[in-house]
Amino acid sequence: MSLNVIDLIKGQLGPALVSQAASQLGESESGISKAIGGLLPAVVGGLANNADNPGVLDAISGASSSGILGNLLGNSSNNSIISTLLSSIFGDKIGGLVNSIATFAGISNNSSSSLLNLVTGATLGSVGKYAADNNLDKSGISGLLNDQKGIISTLLPAGLSLASLNIGDWAKGYKFDNDNDAIKTPPQEEPKIEVTRSTTPTGTNPDRNNESGGGGSIWKWLLPLLLLIAAAYFLWKQCEKKETTTTTVAGDSTGTPMDTATAVSPADTAAAMPATTKTDENIDLNGTILKGYKGGMEDQMIAFLKSDGYKNAKDDAALKDKWYDFDHVNFKMGSSTELEAGSQGQLENLSAILKAFPDAKIKIGGYTDKVGNEANNVKLSTARATFIKDWLGKQGVGAQVLEAEGYGSKFATVDAKASDAERAVDRKMAVRFAK
Repeated sequence: MSLNVIDLIKGQLGPALVSQAASQLGESESGISKAIGGLLPAVVGGLANNADNPGVLDAISGASSSGILGNLLGNSSNNSIISTLLSSIFGDKIGGLVNSIATFAGISNNSSSSLLNLVTGATLGSVGKYAADNNLDKSGISGLLNDQKGIISTLLPAGLSLASLNIGDWAKGYKFDNDNDAIKTPPQEEPKIEVTRSTTPTGTNPDRNNESGGGGSIWKWLLPLLLLIAAAYFLWKQCEKKETTTTTVAGDSTGTPMDTATAVSPADTAAAMPATTKTDENIDLNGTILKGYKGGMEDQMIAFLKSDGYKNAKDDAALKDKWYDFDHVNFKMGSSTELEAGSQGQLENLSAILKAFPDAKIKIGGYTDKVGNEANNVKLSTARATFIKDWLGKQGVGAQVLEAEGYGSKFATVDAKASDAERAVDRKMAVRFAK
């Protein structure tokens, strides 16, 4: 029987770490456990799907000496090896995986992304240590990973399947036995109907007992038939539901803008309301297809530029009141220089839009909620806006970004005493056109 790699890793992700992660991320322990349960087979599956990738094998070979297992919560989110490995095995599907796990576990996107880094670090360190302890070369590591392909999809928790992980065509690379299995409802046992006959004759005619037995026999087959019809109707209704790929935009619930031990979500503007489900669609940029949300930031900006709204604006005053909030750009905990996994895609979309409309100019704005020292809030929001401006400059569109400014909590609308989920609507990054 081949080794189950997941059993190696579970020792690193025990109750103590779950409790610590829950406290650090501001989530429930049940939510953290549920997310890890979904992420672990997905990450191991990603490695198995890249068992012959030289970069993956190099990362595992060097993991035993990196000390990555020594401080998973402290190092994983900032470890470049982990970031590179995730990009290698998931490509541009990281955002979809993060969103799907966040929705499944009932946690924020920021927390889901942090846990993806943590689980990847635990996986990398555990497999690397096993390989070192057992003198496995790269060929041996590749064989170990390939052995996992027959079991990974069966280890996903109830309510989660490879198809639901929002990773699109990439999932076809798994080649597992039950990749396309739908979530199955356990068959219902047919109720046992017992007919008890009295041994004592009633009335004046003992033979009537046998006659009434004939009536009971009708229900022996009629009641199960009715139950089968009801079950068939239920299954038919279930089959009518169309499977859709969705991305959930959820507010960050991991802390205040200036608490360096917590994460700040600058992107999600629907956090004060229940999670909003948006369908991932193709956005047409003059013949080039961008991935985004219908009605999201990119869609709105392109529609405005195509309508000549920018060209017809007389001056900056005509543009200053219309801001476009980023749907999914998040910074790592306590950082204004490192983006969470999956955030870069929307910045790349913005860069493509500016290249398609070279006359357009923009301004970047950063915002925080009302909690914390205002001077520090302004400093943090300014640093993050400046980071995005500089990032766009490296893409060759810096001349089109006129300004980056942090407003702190100046435009925050939610009281500082409100819950973190309610205040999250004020923590965001945004962009507007400028002249």
